[in-house]
Amino acid sequence: MKNLTARFGLYSGSLLFALTASAGRGQEAAAVDFNAQVRPILESACVHCHGETKQQGDYRLDTMAEAFKAGDDGAMVIPGEPEKSALYTTTVLAADDDDVMPPAKDGPPLAKSQTEVLRAWIAAGAEWPEGVTLKQQPRIDFVKHIQPIFETACISCHNPDKMKGDYDMTTMASAFKKDGDYGDAIVPFQAEQSSVFVLMNHPADHDDLMPPAKSGGPLAKDQIDQVRMWIAQGAVWPEGLDPLVAREAKQTGRPPNPDDLELVKKIHARIVAQSTETDMKDYEGVVPKTGAAYSMVPVKGGTFLMGSPESEAGRKPDEGPQVKVTVDSFWMGRHEVTWNEYLPFQVTPIDRFKDGAKKTPAPADEPVDIVSSPTAPYMEMSFGMGQDGFPAISMTEHAALKYCQWLSAQTGHFYRLPTEAEWEYACRAGTTTAYSFGDDANQLADYAWYFDNSMEGVSDNQYQKVGTKKPNPWGLHDLHGNVMEWVLDQYDPKGYAAWGAEALNPWAKPSTLWGRTARGGSWFDDAAELRSSARRPSKDQWKQTDPQLPKSLWYLTDAKWIGFRLVRPLRIPSPEEMYYIWNCGRPEELAARMAAAAAPAAAQ
Repeated sequence: MKNLTARFGLYSGSLLFALTASAGRGQEAAAVDFNAQVRPILESACVHCHGETKQQGDYRLDTMAEAFKAGDDGAMVIPGEPEKSALYTTTVLAADDDDVMPPAKDGPPLAKSQTEVLRAWIAAGAEWPEGVTLKQQPRIDFVKHIQPIFETACISCHNPDKMKGDYDMTTMASAFKKDGDYGDAIVPFQAEQSSVFVLMNHPADHDDLMPPAKSGGPLAKDQIDQVRMWIAQGAVWPEGLDPLVAREAKQTGRPPNPDDLELVKKIHARIVAQSTETDMKDYEGVVPKTGAAYSMVPVKGGTFLMGSPESEAGRKPDEGPQVKVTVDSFWMGRHEVTWNEYLPFQVTPIDRFKDGAKKTPAPADEPVDIVSSPTAPYMEMSFGMGQDGFPAISMTEHAALKYCQWLSAQTGHFYRLPTEAEWEYACRAGTTTAYSFGDDANQLADYAWYFDNSMEGVSDNQYQKVGTKKPNPWGLHDLHGNVMEWVLDQYDPKGYAAWGAEALNPWAKPSTLWGRTARGGSWFDDAAELRSSARRPSKDQWKQTDPQLPKSLWYLTDAKWIGFRLVRPLRIPSPEEMYYIWNCGRPEELAARMAAAAAPAAAQ
């Protein structure tokens, strides 16, 4: 990112940029960086109404071609002419004007500092880097999102009376201090150059962490993200709010989520009493609460060579080195979990906290009723592609794991996601070729839904019903294609180097929210992405257009091609192992809970 401090000056105690106009009308001497300044404004304030999925007034602003395209009322952006560009003229209208953009229902109007950036960018020629497509980002409102953070976590130490670090955050003029002990405090559009954000973003054991650990630091990740996005969007601080006042953080008054280790112990006891099979065979299951059917296939444990040889067409470096892996026996879902199975878990009339806990628990609640479940989705999550017989999609890994816990509590069988090793072992089904049917990708259409054949016919450009293609040699459908599938492992771009030459039941335990592994490829992927060894790391872009702050624990608004498949290991793990597995989709929360649970034991 370019150094905007050198390009722009701040008026004393103000956010307004000193954008210097040249003699010629519409010409600007000061440059505006599209990615650093214009893009955050458009992505947070405009793209939600003028993007790929919604085109208010038949206008789009997510690509250069669309933004510069002339409409019935002219173009949104006319390079060199801000006064004729709707993008600028509508954003400087009065707040109560019917045509002001963004409209009043979407929050306050843009600040003058932001509209000045748009004007200067257009006047200078509206340069838009080639290939840049905008994606919706949450819009950060100072009063709603930032003021509560500053007043509960910062002002008590950074006020005129205390001045910790010679820094006062109570007013706009003082909060934007330059050349402080840690550099410039807040640099609009440059979070990484703003010491307020940098100090908040330090690890928990860092000496310079703000607020320090003794004062309640570090802040929650969603709070740090909000501060980062606020600065990136221009650090708008409305007039008339000074001074900020230190306040205690609001107490929610809600009880702890009862979906804890004690609940898992109750579920574990039922599983131990009921799951006594020693002779593995196929079985047809039914979700007791809903009657939805599912089918499980036995996979006898064994040893295989995991990963792909360097000679395999389409191979990527993260698919090696090849490792001799041994896995224990397990059952695996004959196909991916369908909406028939998943939707009654996802959508219920029960009012829930954001973490999925019931707001009004009842004394008669069974363990299955206490398991955390998704909050109501803000839109229909099959995106119109079909539900009856189709694979469930767009859930976070946390949501998939909680479904497994919910199903386990009802059935008395322990269900979870497969490890990456189990998934590849089952996919290969004893083969060593690129696909479970051989190396010839020309045969793929008989076994998989992928880009080439999911774009044809009536139901094109989408997933297809499960089990409609040939199974692999062990009777498992759709491991190649249809939807990608979550596995339990953290993704390592170095592949399996850490495992050594041989590994027994390997599992790369998750440590971060993103960079989890998905397998199998999808209806939207090319043939090479469907190979038995192909891997994919999860990315935060999979939640790009989620409008919530913080973003949902349950939904992936931008991953219409990922689902999951059940695994039931023959060996029943301990309650502690079950608890870890069912909650590892939220690693930070899991670590905090486990530390809290260990503290009383350590004190004894």
